Amino acid sequence: MTTHPDTYPSAVNHQLNQSGVSWPAIFAGAAVAAALSLILMLLGMGLGFSAVSPWADTGVSAKGLGIWAIVWLALTQIIASGMGGYLAGRLRIKWSTVHTDEVYFRDTAHGFLSWAIATLVTAVLVVGSLGSLVGGGVQATANVASGVVSAAGSVGAGSASNADPYGYFVDTLFRDNRPVAVNDDAARSVVTRIFVRTLDNDGQLIPADRAYLAQLVSQRTNLTPAQAEQRVDQVYMQARQAATDAKVAAQEAADTAAKVAAWTSLWMFVALLIGAFFASLAATFGGRRRDEVIHLNADHLSHTPVAPVRA
Repeated sequence: MTTHPDTYPSAVNHQLNQSGVSWPAIFAGAAVAAALSLILMLLGMGLGFSAVSPWADTGVSAKGLGIWAIVWLALTQIIASGMGGYLAGRLRIKWSTVHTDEVYFRDTAHGFLSWAIATLVTAVLVVGSLGSLVGGGVQATANVASGVVSAAGSVGAGSASNADPYGYFVDTLFRDNRPVAVNDDAARSVVTRIFVRTLDNDGQLIPADRAYLAQLVSQRTNLTPAQAEQRVDQVYMQARQAATDAKVAAQEAADTAAKVAAWTSLWMFVALLIGAFFASLAATFGGRRRDEVIHLNADHLSHTPVAPVRA
């Protein structure tokens, strides 16, 4: 069959005007990569939860669990992104009139695009739900920490002070030197409000509050005024130290959480870079395998001898 010389340039121009991106192959690789990422992440979560135990000296430690989580995330990126990139390179069309360097660049771009789309899909489907779980855990931890500080500052009854912020000032209206004819619960509420008010301010008991607390203690314990004042100072210092320790513990927990979040973000960044590299590399390998495929036409098949079948 003879080709007219005017038809060849038009065919070349038509090929040059075509896009160098095979979107069907890219989306196919991205779908496979996203599905594999989801499956492997669920498998990793299951293995991680099975390795954690609430009992002391049982199961993997928090540090070991973090290391294995990072390793598993890297393996997930390598396997899923590599498979998606390979399919993106293997399923693309053949560029028969394109230079080898350009083919290599296009295959690399196909693998990178497949990884990018799969990462976005996985982030929408998985990271959103995980973010809500992590956010709920952080919020719960913050509530617990703030509750510990409030409880330490109020000696176990901070909620009453929060419910009645002016209770301390109301109590001062009815103070006198006579014995207070109230039950023990009411007396404890008064003492609690004084402790909360003092710990929330400068932490030093004013002389009027100290004298009133000593009076309450002396009336209910048969201690002398001097002994009651000594007990007030001793107990208040213990409460103040407990509040200080709780605040320090909360600050240390917040600092640890910030460091864990920072290291997690950095290692996730490294894992994603590894996934992008392996997706691009696997796409070049898949594209090379695609170009090695020999297409057989009908004429070739009709002239291919058929091996005889032995009885």
